[in-house]
Amino acid sequence: MYTQGFTLVSKGDKLKFNVLGNKVKVLAVIGAGKMGSTIIRAVKKYSNVEIIATGRRDVTLHAAEKLGAKATRDNDYAVRNAEMVVLSVKPQHFPVVAKQVRKSSWEGKIVASIMAGIRIITLKSVIRNAEVYRAMPNINALVNKATTAIAREENLSKAKGKEAVEELFRCLGTVYWVPEEILDVWTSLAGSGPAFLAEIVDALVLGAVASGMPRDLAYKAILDVLEGTAKLLRKRPVHPAEIRDEVTTPAGTTIRGIMILESEGVKAALMKTIEESYRRSVQIGNEIDQYIRRQLGL
Repeated sequence: MYTQGFTLVSKGDKLKFNVLGNKVKVLAVIGAGKMGSTIIRAVKKYSNVEIIATGRRDVTLHAAEKLGAKATRDNDYAVRNAEMVVLSVKPQHFPVVAKQVRKSSWEGKIVASIMAGIRIITLKSVIRNAEVYRAMPNINALVNKATTAIAREENLSKAKGKEAVEELFRCLGTVYWVPEEILDVWTSLAGSGPAFLAEIVDALVLGAVASGMPRDLAYKAILDVLEGTAKLLRKRPVHPAEIRDEVTTPAGTTIRGIMILESEGVKAALMKTIEESYRRSVQIGNEIDQYIRRQLGL
């Protein structure tokens, strides 16, 4: 589905086993921490591709080995021997990686960065003669329900790795191709979104508790309601207000609740939440990118 330049890659078609098999024989995960190990686990679920994982701490390396990856502290070795590289270190640690990996080791590689803030143009200044992508998954990757945005470098005429990058992140959930300038908004909506929704869930649960419902029951119920509502909205592609109106009856319970939401400015607060989060994402991104450029003398 193509909409205003954004491409949604649905996960409706189940992934077949051995994704990446015909495109990538060896995958390197540079930084096998929380998200790096999640990627390893997800890829191993769908593929026999060999994975080389790197880390600074013994606990990280041992955990990667348990997931079926070959673990090493040698970032240059990992990049040199892989066809595809996932950069999943903390952004402030990237200068160290960049200095450890020889320039020749990057040549011809497919490189996907999930590091926050570091722009493609900055990555390309270090990683030359390689295909570079930026990806932004979210915490829902822990349950294979990530919502991931991927951006690719401009003027990339022959993107031989595009399909492989897409397959990799489909192992985590749903994938969207977006222009790079959308990634800061994406961070505020999809990256921070689970935290915002968790706050809303907690508030609704507390409201039910205040009204006499046991907390465990309220919590399970609202999670079911969220899941069902999301499925309903996806199945019936109409404006959410239409679903709201179907539930709302004259002088009923729903309209009384909506009156409170409106009088307390909840919708406006949520809009401002995304907007302010977006501004902070831009600010942090600029700070990180400038820091990286200073550290690498770019």
